[in-house]
Amino acid sequence: MPKSDATQTWTGLYKLVSNIIVGVARPIEALGLEVKELFVLADIDDHPHPAALADALCIPKPSMTVYLKHLEKLGLVKREIDPNDLRRHRLTVTAAGRKVLAKGLPMMAEAFGERHDKLTPAQQAELAKLIALMS
Repeated sequence: MPKSDATQTWTGLYKLVSNIIVGVARPIEALGLEVKELFVLADIDDHPHPAALADALCIPKPSMTVYLKHLEKLGLVKREIDPNDLRRHRLTVTAAGRKVLAKGLPMMAEAFGERHDKLTPAQQAELAKLIALMS
């Protein structure tokens, strides 16, 4: 059965993202993190509650707990009771966490940039527009 255009596009995007992640795994691991933990760390400012963070990143809540415990152990994240809702924890990225982000995010950007730079400026703008429409 031939693949639909949407399936081919999805498969291509999945392979692109997977190749980028595999390509940066070792340098990110040198920072003491898994690639997924870098994504978690990078999204905490936008989603400071663990459940919302798990939902935003499509990570199962038990896995998110494991990642957050590791990030806390490394001193990259601080977890406190949310003063506005004592039933929830609120996450903050520590100064050490910000330093790791300042090293790790450019690695991801460079790996994507190598592929992105294969496009003309007009194609890059069109890609950004299309991704925004689909998000």
